[in-house]
Amino acid sequence: MNKKLSKEAYGGVAGKDYVPYITDKSKLGGNIAVLIIGIIFAAVFAASTAYSGMKAGLTVAAGIPGAILGSAFVAMFAKHKGILGRNLVQGMASGGESVASGLIFVLPSVILIGSEFTFLEGVAVGIGGVLFGIGAASLVYNYLIIDQHGHLMYPEAMAISETLVASENAGGDSMKFMGIGFGIGGVLNTLSSSFLNLTNNVMSFAGKSFYKWKFDLEVNPLLLGIGFIVGMDVSLTMFAGSILSAFGITPLLAYFAEMAHDGAMVWNNPSLAINQMAVSDISGSYVKYIGAGMMLCGGIIGAVKLIPTIIASVKETMNAKSSSEDGEGSSSYLIILLAGTVIGLIASFIISESIVMTIVGAILSFILSLLFVIVAGRLTGTIGTSNLPVSGMTIASLVITTVVFVSMGWTSQADNKSLLLFGSFIVVAIAIAGGYCQSQKVTFVVGGNKNEMQRYFTISAIVGVIVVVAVMVLLTEQLQITGDNPPFALPQANLMSTLTSGIMSGNLPWVMIIVGVFMAIVLHFLNLSIMTVAIGFYLPISTTSIILVGALVREFIERSTKNEVEKEVKVSNGISLSSGLVAGGSILGLIGVICQVTGLVGGNGPSGFAAGNGMAVVLLVILVVLTALPILNSKVKDHKNE
Repeated sequence: MNKKLSKEAYGGVAGKDYVPYITDKSKLGGNIAVLIIGIIFAAVFAASTAYSGMKAGLTVAAGIPGAILGSAFVAMFAKHKGILGRNLVQGMASGGESVASGLIFVLPSVILIGSEFTFLEGVAVGIGGVLFGIGAASLVYNYLIIDQHGHLMYPEAMAISETLVASENAGGDSMKFMGIGFGIGGVLNTLSSSFLNLTNNVMSFAGKSFYKWKFDLEVNPLLLGIGFIVGMDVSLTMFAGSILSAFGITPLLAYFAEMAHDGAMVWNNPSLAINQMAVSDISGSYVKYIGAGMMLCGGIIGAVKLIPTIIASVKETMNAKSSSEDGEGSSSYLIILLAGTVIGLIASFIISESIVMTIVGAILSFILSLLFVIVAGRLTGTIGTSNLPVSGMTIASLVITTVVFVSMGWTSQADNKSLLLFGSFIVVAIAIAGGYCQSQKVTFVVGGNKNEMQRYFTISAIVGVIVVVAVMVLLTEQLQITGDNPPFALPQANLMSTLTSGIMSGNLPWVMIIVGVFMAIVLHFLNLSIMTVAIGFYLPISTTSIILVGALVREFIERSTKNEVEKEVKVSNGISLSSGLVAGGSILGLIGVICQVTGLVGGNGPSGFAAGNGMAVVLLVILVVLTALPILNSKVKDHKNE
């Protein structure tokens, strides 16, 4: 078979008349081998996404890496299931990744406010959000996937479909380059502080006398891979935010802080005099709140921009046909939605302090989740899951919920914890809806069974919840660490905790937040991405600088190519290798942190040359060379049959 994806896959024909890649409706892709492979993929991508997301504030969609890796594993263990089996595996990989992409936004906030959540609480809100999100998204399946075929393009779903068809016909080098990246990421992370701590991987420079500044760069394969994938525009915009923070706002505040009289103390640290603050103190107690104001304003502007989409989505949904009218009808989505509602109610009882809070919190969670799930499904069809504005929808939901909580008089730390757990339910429902709609679009295009994908995706998402909550519980001590260069930056979770606890207590440096709001308004008028600049402003410059290095590697490779065909091949190989860097760096980094927490590895750390900036420079050169060389040496002819 050497078929290609038809032009009609991209539109030009009504969805009900579209002829998929596999035309035999009786063929299914699942069996026990596919299920086991998918569960493993779901767990791995959930864990790696949780780690990378909490570290960098960015996540990488799992659909294409899942399709590439799934092709190899299905070929080994379930070859006769072909493209339909590979499709289920990529969908399950997306399920695990989508859960993690949602949970990292809000659940760690519980730890950041000085509280803690149990494994049962995390799993209850996570699974409730998963089932509610999948059930609600299934309500609009006909409208989003069939009726809007060719109008909602689902760009990432189409890229996954093309990857699956290419693997059906020839394969190519994608798997090889992912393996190279995984090896590079794994080895370098094992040597550094992420695991064995044999070498220093952070170069650090500071100016302390006239102009207080600090520049760090963390040599991290995971972050370099993210930079290559997201490209120069996003990386440079984030780095611009970090430059503004580290070299603009921080030295400015330091200049005025030195003028403070001796009795003036830091607002959230009464033992520290303002005129004695180091760069890390200025950043942690003041600058980060400007970043929070920027993200808050960016989220609100994003939510306001969604109003036409919300109105259109709800209107079209009300007019859409029932999802059981497409010949593949099933009431399973209603069962899933009902199960999500029931588990959501049970979770509400577990996390709430009162019956009234249970009822109010549950109703708010269901209404906001239903609304934004529909929006997420539609937006995924326009911009894909990687660019889904989950943060904006989550901020809008949390602000609404917080205002309701305050009006009810629920303002204690325990109430804030309950609020954040309700928020975790909402964000998981939103995030899972995007991944689910994308996976169902791929299934529609290649000719899979939508109910089979629904079942397998649901299983993978539940596995993802269990894995991500377990990772967060294991890493509680690490997640509590704050300061200049913490092990996990948690930009979104920091924002959510700052926002809710600040509104509840009224104890926030409001001047800093208002300054951030007006900076965001300026960015909006300049037509710049507020959230991208704000995340860069909020993240340590050590993170955004290595992300920029990854983008520079991509830029160098693109400029060194002779023609568009060669550029396309090398960038594709680079993205595969970078996906391996992210996977290898995340998984080995996560294993390393867990080993350190449990005492299996440790020690005194590096010494001598291995502990200095010189070692970090050597590691950076090695990482860049090992990343660039295989991509530069890849040949166009290797891909003629892909």
